[in-house]
Order: sequence, then C-alpha cells, then structure tokens
Amino acid sequence: MASQYLITPGHPLSSMAIVVGSGAGGATVAKELAEAGHQVLLIEKGPRIAEEDAYRHYANVDAGVKLMRTCCLGGTTMVSAGNAMRCLEEDLRGLGIDLTREFSEAEQELGVQELPDELIGEGTRRLMDAASRLGLPVRKMPKFIDPGKCCMDGRCSFGCPVQARWNAVRFVEAAREHGAQVLTGRAVSAILARGGRVTGVRCGSKEYHDDLVVIAAGALETPRLLGSIGIQSAPLFCDTFASIGGVCPGIRFHQDVPMGAYVAQSSSLILTHYSRQLVAALRGAGHTVAEGDVLGMMVKIADEDTGRVGDTIEKGVTGTDALRLAEGSSVAGAILAEAGVDPSTFVTLPLRGSHPGGTARIGVSVDNRLVTPFSGLYACDASVLPATPGAPPILTIIALAKYAVKRM
Repeated sequence: MASQYLITPGHPLSSMAIVVGSGAGGATVAKELAEAGHQVLLIEKGPRIAEEDAYRHYANVDAGVKLMRTCCLGGTTMVSAGNAMRCLEEDLRGLGIDLTREFSEAEQELGVQELPDELIGEGTRRLMDAASRLGLPVRKMPKFIDPGKCCMDGRCSFGCPVQARWNAVRFVEAAREHGAQVLTGRAVSAILARGGRVTGVRCGSKEYHDDLVVIAAGALETPRLLGSIGIQSAPLFCDTFASIGGVCPGIRFHQDVPMGAYVAQSSSLILTHYSRQLVAALRGAGHTVAEGDVLGMMVKIADEDTGRVGDTIEKGVTGTDALRLAEGSSVAGAILAEAGVDPSTFVTLPLRGSHPGGTARIGVSVDNRLVTPFSGLYACDASVLPATPGAPPILTIIALAKYAVKRM
C-alpha cells in the first residue's frame, strides 16, 4: 500500500511541498519554503555523509567527456572549490528573469568574498604574477569560504574537513530547523500527475502526495524524470575543461585553495588548478615528482550543447569546442612557462565536464518561473540553465531557486 506524506500539526494542508534533490537548487528551495511556513519533504537519492568523506561519493559518468557529480546529501556542492561567480545574468535577463536581488541575497548568506592575501598560496601567486607580466587580466576568485576557518590543505574538492566552505547541507539543516522532513537514500522513480497537474512522486513502492513538487535531481536525472511524463528535454552541455600542468619543484601548490584566481578569455576561463591526476600523469611520463612539485591550470570552455540524456548519456567534443580548448591551453601554457614550469614537462589530462546542465532549460522544459507544463511541477537545478555558463554556476543556481520560490 502506498505511503502518504503525513501532515505535521500546525501546517496548513495548502502549504506543502516535495523537493527532489538536495544540491544547490533543491536545498535552497527547501530552506526558502520552510522558512516561509510551508511543510517541506526533501527527498535525496544519496546518503548523508561526513563532509570530509565527500570524495568517496563521486558518481561520475563517462559520456565521452567524463561528467563529474556526486551522489549524497548536499550534492556536488560537497566537493566544490567554493567558487562564487555570477554567470548568465544577461541571458536570464533576456528571458525576463532579473536576479539582481537574489544574487545579493545569496552572496550575503554565503559570505562571498575574495580570499585575503595570506590565503593566496605561493603557487597561485606565482601564476597570477606570470599572467600579469604577460598582460593578461588576472583576478582573484570570489569564494564562499570563511577565511577565519580555512586550513589551506587544498582539499576543497575532496570535502572540507574544517567546514570553512559553504555547502548545501547548511541550507538543508536550516530547512529542517523550520520543520522540514528529510529522507536520504531514497531514489524518486516517477512523478505522479493527473489531469495536467502534479500529484506527487513515487520512490519504489512508496508514494508521497502533494500538489507542489520541485525536481532538483541534477541535469542527468531531472530530464529523465520529467521525460517520463512527456515533458520535452533539451541538449546537454557540461563546461568541458582540460587540465594542464608541469614540474615546478617544491612549489607546494597542492596546498593552495583551489582555483584562487582566473583569467577570463573570450572563449574560455583559465583558472589556477591543481589535480592529483597531474602527478600520476607526470610520473607516467617518466618524471620524478612529489605532490608538491606540480603547477597547473584549468581551461574551461562554454562548450556546445550537443550532448544528450536518454537511455544512455552522451557528450562529445565538437570542432568548435576543440578550437576553444586549444586556444585556452596555449594561453595556460604560456602562463605556466612564465611562472617557471619547464614546457618539456607539460602533460594534459582527459577532458572532463564539471557542470552538466541545460537538459530541462528555461524556454524548453520550464517557463521563466521555472514551472513545467504540469501545474504545480517545477524544476530548479543546473538543468534549467538556458545556456552554457563556461563558469562555476552554483551562485546562479541558488539565485534562480530563490527567484522561483518567490513565484511559487
């Protein structure tokens, strides 16, 4: 027999909501709705974890380009570098979505600021100085990292051991404090609808009924759930990136706060970037290096949206993508060489995509209130982004979630 979503005393029946997914979008929606007095049920496929164990919960997908994500409470925010760039402002404004207020709210809540100079490590500083000497406009990355707590161990993308970096679990806990129920380890298998209106969701043999449902399961799962009730999906993008690095003895770049600075180019974003995979690649190429002997950069592009999410997930590299990656890599290589890295030691890693998105985008699967063709059914995660950001989208997703809640 199907289980029903129970009503907590003191909450009106008309003020209920089911949120599927606990990443940047879902956690924000749950918090905002709970704080506004709604009864919220948040359902997360993955487990609740200790933050420092987040790296154990990567659930990457090899789709040609390796798509990066995690499956746990808090989603991919648990392994983010804490980057807080505003992106797609003009694209969204062209769709009638002005996020000026929501961006400011999010930046204040997350404590967004540039890292103070004492938290800019020697490797990052050397790359910044090299870029400046080459006449490139280098900037420090705005972060949702508390400088007073940061231990500079370089492990942001593994899970912060000292809780210096914001993650979406903080919003989940805020929602819980306002009465939200949180279920983990439950995969939503279907959306329930009748007569053009959403009525709830199904998790295996259990059903949870409500007339307000927000799908925020990520760009690889949200379109599948929406597609099961006939909602059109859109092509996949992922901000394809290349990692390039070489030998720089004793630089200890592996302890720098990741992606502390960037250079914006017309077709790419070039970031200071350490990857332990660069160490393995250098050793494989015959170099004797320790973790602290590598300096690297990331070339992230706004890739073409030629991927697809269906029975299989596919994301390749177009000719335009390849050209953008090559152009960005030449700039990154010049910066590395100027910073003292021997070009004969350069290695690159297989292409990855850190921001899968666009698969339930605004104007295709949802309107500019983020509502689907089914009354009461919303989508609110990276899948709704209308264009490839080519930049970290967490702040934009949070702002969009705040915007959507105000229209629910």
